Order: sequence, then structure tokens, then C-alpha cells
Amino acid sequence: MQKTLSRRAGVTSLAVLALLLSACGGQQESAGGSGASGEAVSGSVVADGSSTVAPLTEAAADMFRDVESGIDVSVATSGTGGGFKAFCAGETDISNASRPIKDEEIAECETNGIDYTEVVMANDGLSVVVNPENDWAECLTVEQLATIWGPDSEGKVTNWNQVDPSFPDQEIALFGAGTDSGTFDYFTDAINGEEGAIRTDYSPSEDDNVTVQGVEGNEGAIGFFGLSYAEENPDAVKIVDVDNGEGCVTPSEETVQDGTYAPLGRPLFIYVANASYADKPEVKSFVDYYVENANEVAEAALFIGLTEEQNATATEELASIG
Repeated sequence: MQKTLSRRAGVTSLAVLALLLSACGGQQESAGGSGASGEAVSGSVVADGSSTVAPLTEAAADMFRDVESGIDVSVATSGTGGGFKAFCAGETDISNASRPIKDEEIAECETNGIDYTEVVMANDGLSVVVNPENDWAECLTVEQLATIWGPDSEGKVTNWNQVDPSFPDQEIALFGAGTDSGTFDYFTDAINGEEGAIRTDYSPSEDDNVTVQGVEGNEGAIGFFGLSYAEENPDAVKIVDVDNGEGCVTPSEETVQDGTYAPLGRPLFIYVANASYADKPEVKSFVDYYVENANEVAEAALFIGLTEEQNATATEELASIG
């Protein structure tokens, strides 16, 4: 994360933002929601972006309604890339992202005068899933995953026994994230060595529920998406362990946080428009609540919370920027 933060001026981590919110506690109630006068806040907050992060922000919005029923938080899912397009055009207050903002997206925001704050809200693991009837691919190596998903395998690797001779004569059906998804960027980079490098003869979707349905409906299917979706659909898909050279590892809270679930563990972000946060009390109220209750929100949405070490590391990295 150091590389991501150090190349962007004015970007703030969860830890630092939380400290700022705490410092401002005398001006606004920390439980959120009321302005300096103590009166209830109303209005709308618009979020768009990652379908992986959407359940996290939706969980925060659901919990927030018990605090501020007059604020409407809408959460759309156009994918991380689509979300940044809208965000950098000034159309949204919050952009949900399952990867850090790219250089070209930073440039677009700068061109349009959109200053923002990056906030790490939770951790997640990308899960590789197969059909529940699949009893052969209990664990796959990164090399095997690259054989399945690599661009050079298009039209060539079409059967499970081409991945491993011990696997059955079963046609492979592939389902996964669409090209506007941060999950797509992360998976292709981690497995195939380059963002966007993937065979095109698979069924892409920005809606992870479509991938769930595709894998559930085909015995030879394999797919990938955020861990939370796999955990929410244990009867529809089966999680595959991943071997990165150190043995088979199951994605879990422990293995994602300690880094052993490699290379498919990742942080999840929201990007907050600074102008929205400063000028719209409803946005400030919601973001304050979201940040202050980050781990409770993560638990409610079946994501993995942040560690104290992550918060401390983020603070040190920002302090080192000078």
C-alpha cells in the first residue's frame, strides 16, 4: 500500500481520517449524524463503483438509517472503473473501489478539479470457486490458474484434464468479473502478471450474482469474485484453496490479514470527494459514521476488518510523505 499512497498527494488513509474525525468531535456528534446545532441532517449521498465493495457501503447505509433516517444513501454498481469515471466527472460523492485509483483516473480527476480522499475500509480475498459437484479441484496452484485463465489458453485449454492429467475429462466453463471491475484488474494482474491479460472466451459480468449462477449451473465451471460472495453462497459454489508455492491456503479472515492467502488478498477502498465532504453535511455525516464503525460494517457485510497494524502502517506511510 505504501507505493499507492506515496505517489498521490492529498490522499488520506483510514487511520488519519479517523483521527481527524475524532478531533472534530466537538463540532459534530461522533455517532453521526447531527450538525453543529444538534439538528438532524437530511439530503442524499450518491455512491457508485465496485460491485464487490457495494455490499460494504450498503451495510453502512443500512446501519446509518437508524442514526439519520433523513439521509438517503444510494449505492450503484457500475464496476470500479465505471465508478471512477462518474466520480472524476463530479457525478458522485463516493466511489467504491476494489483496487487503488489508476494514474489515468488520477489525471482525469485532476483535469476536472476533483480532489479526493482515499479510505481503506476493509480487507477482502478474491475467491476462486467451482461447482459444488467438482470433487477434483480442491486446491489449485497459481500456475494452474494461469493455465486456465491466461490469454494464451484461449481456445486451447478447454478441458480440466489439460490443467492436470489427474483431473477428469470435463469441459471447462469460465465465469468472472467484467473489464470495468476492480476485481478483474486485480485477478488478471495477480494470476496472469498483467492487468487485463485474460482469455476472452469466458462469460464476464459486473454483477457477481451472475457469476454465482453460472458456476452453480455447470459442473465444469470455475469463476472468481470477492470472498464475501462465496461465503454468502455456500450451497451454490465451492471455494478452492490456492497454492502460491507455500502449500494450499484457504481464504479466511486470518489468512487474508496475515498475508498467507497470496496473491489474492487485498484491501477495499472508498474514495470521498473532498468538496462533498466539506460542503454537504449529509456526506460528512455518513462518511464519519462509516469510518468510525468500519469494523462493525465489515462484519455485517461479511468482509474482513482492518487490523491495528494496518492503521498504524498507513499513518506512518502518510507521515513519511512530508
